[in-house]
Amino acid sequence: MALRIRLPQDQQEFLLKILILSLIYILAFATRLFSVLRYESVIHEFDPYFNYRSTKYLVNEGIYSFLNWFDQYAWYPLGRIVGGTIYPGLMATAAAVYWVLNAFNLTVNIRNVCVLLAPWFASNTALVTYFFAKEIKDASTGLVAAAFIAIVPGYISRSVAGSYDNEGIAIFALILTYYLWVKSVNTGSLFWSAMCSLAYFYMVSAWGGYVFIINLIPLYVLTMLVTGRYSSRLYIAYCTVYVLGTLLSMQVTFVGFQPVQSSEHMAAFGAFGLLQLYGAFSWVRSHMSSDNFNRFFRTSVLGISIIFVVGITAATITGYISPWTGRFYSLLDPTYAKEHIPIIASVSEHQPTTWASFFFDLHILTILFPAGLYFCFQKLSDANIFLILYGITSVYFAGVMVRLMLVLAPVACVLGAVAISSTLQTYSKYLKKPSPSASASSEKSAKKGAPQNNLPIQKELGAIMVGGIALLLIFYGFHCTWVTSEAYSSPSIVLAARQHDGSRVIFDDFREAYRWLGQNTAPDARIMSWWDYGYQISAMGNRTVLVDNNTWNNTHIAQVGKAMASTEENAYVIMRQLDVDYVLVIFGGLTGYASDDINKFLWMVRIAGSTDPNIKEHQYYTPNGEFRVDKDGSPIMLNCLMYKLCYYRFSEVYTEGNRPPGFDRVRNVEIGNKGFELQYLEEAFTSQHWLVRIYKVKEPGNRG
Repeated sequence: MALRIRLPQDQQEFLLKILILSLIYILAFATRLFSVLRYESVIHEFDPYFNYRSTKYLVNEGIYSFLNWFDQYAWYPLGRIVGGTIYPGLMATAAAVYWVLNAFNLTVNIRNVCVLLAPWFASNTALVTYFFAKEIKDASTGLVAAAFIAIVPGYISRSVAGSYDNEGIAIFALILTYYLWVKSVNTGSLFWSAMCSLAYFYMVSAWGGYVFIINLIPLYVLTMLVTGRYSSRLYIAYCTVYVLGTLLSMQVTFVGFQPVQSSEHMAAFGAFGLLQLYGAFSWVRSHMSSDNFNRFFRTSVLGISIIFVVGITAATITGYISPWTGRFYSLLDPTYAKEHIPIIASVSEHQPTTWASFFFDLHILTILFPAGLYFCFQKLSDANIFLILYGITSVYFAGVMVRLMLVLAPVACVLGAVAISSTLQTYSKYLKKPSPSASASSEKSAKKGAPQNNLPIQKELGAIMVGGIALLLIFYGFHCTWVTSEAYSSPSIVLAARQHDGSRVIFDDFREAYRWLGQNTAPDARIMSWWDYGYQISAMGNRTVLVDNNTWNNTHIAQVGKAMASTEENAYVIMRQLDVDYVLVIFGGLTGYASDDINKFLWMVRIAGSTDPNIKEHQYYTPNGEFRVDKDGSPIMLNCLMYKLCYYRFSEVYTEGNRPPGFDRVRNVEIGNKGFELQYLEEAFTSQHWLVRIYKVKEPGNRG
């Protein structure tokens, strides 16, 4: 006789939630492993290589040596103080995981920890999103939101295996901070407010995007005050988070005193002061007559306004409050960076987002997002108001900068979950067979003349809506899986292409070239390349670079751009001044790789021109205003160092059938300057597919 155990309904629901969350947790991790399965356990992109190199230094040398690390391989001859110029949260997290695993005798290579850290934190993010959405609405909404964020492409783009970048852990910290903030406002608890401060501290240590948090929460406080929703819960939550969060954030060396001195943080300080004034006025009002309070209020507001204006003006003039940074200005004005700071505008992820990118990264969430806002407006609460503000502000910033799609994706998932759960809760009722008691009560209501909403096709309408939503979710799953597999799981360090017969060919030229550098050049050799490749050369080639992806010194980068844009003779003078031993360029004309240095060259010219007025962009165009590399190209362009380093001996190569030698497959033209020789440099290495070319700078000849 079989033994049947019947659990209470609430326990059944609890176990079902645990099962669903466990599956979501596994799904979020597994769907990000395409790159490891398809290629190997390898670090992606450019910035992650510096993070990986820094993590190895932390693990091998210890925390104190790491915080005082002076990197002599970067920014020759300046060097870089690493401990004071980075957000150490990512490295500290990976090192902590490595130490914990080894403490339990689980021997793991630090590289594998770095590769798999982002997928693991993506699983944790899905779990935190569940609690965030649950705190805003209910558990069913939380489950849908967790499922959405587990596979949304807008988040996967920065959290696949090998994407060892700050955003990999920062989105987890972002959602955790917002969840604890909403929890603090809902409960008015000092404990949850303190936990929110700790989460904010972790966010500050991980990513510069913490500025979004410290401006969104004050905006929320201001909105609550304006709409008359002030409460003691809000006062306790914000005062605790601001004071503790500010003190903790100042412990991060790179942040320092910015929370009390920079313009980006003044909104938080202003909201803190405004909250004190509001509380003080509310207390005074309870002890005074209305006429006396009105006179006191007008006098106080006038005096405080004068003191505030004078104080802000004096602090700005004396330099105590630093002005807004160029990156912050570029968020308010998308054209600012292109006109004033070309180094920021040259980064592809800083470009405005297209409509196609919104659909590509969010799919059905682009439709569910406004629907979720509608349901939040329909039933306003303190938590819903915060979600509305988060959604509206993130949409704006994601539209200004494609990189900030990462900030929009989580709130789009939560709002999409609100829309899905609200709609299903409405229409799934139509599919349920009414109980006898419910039928009897409806009949009594009908006799009393109560309004009825029993449509003739009510059940059919419910089935159509539920079926339609299920179909959309299926399409969403297929789209997310395809985007993850095809678009976001290919490391930039290893390239792949399809041949005519459908087979794949792998281009491993980057690692081939960096390995050559490490084995065939002197340990103190200085490498000049564009800043994109600095981190990879330092981490994989173990050689000194002039500039790298930190981009903190625009003038130094401009010198490299000037050398690339000059003639070989003039560039040689610059290279000798900078003690350059080798020059590395990326060239895609043979393979069709479009992200090469020729396509980036105009940014080199613009950045060089920002410090040297003799470098003029129009000189590199044809009289018709075209940027060309064929026989109609500008003579200055056809004789600059970048052109010669990319196209040296290229006129001897046939790239396609029925095409002349020297045909560039990226620009789709035959190059204009052929058969030239190099006078001051000599070819040292060219990778198998000509993607990476390295040249040795010749020593000056003897005088006499």
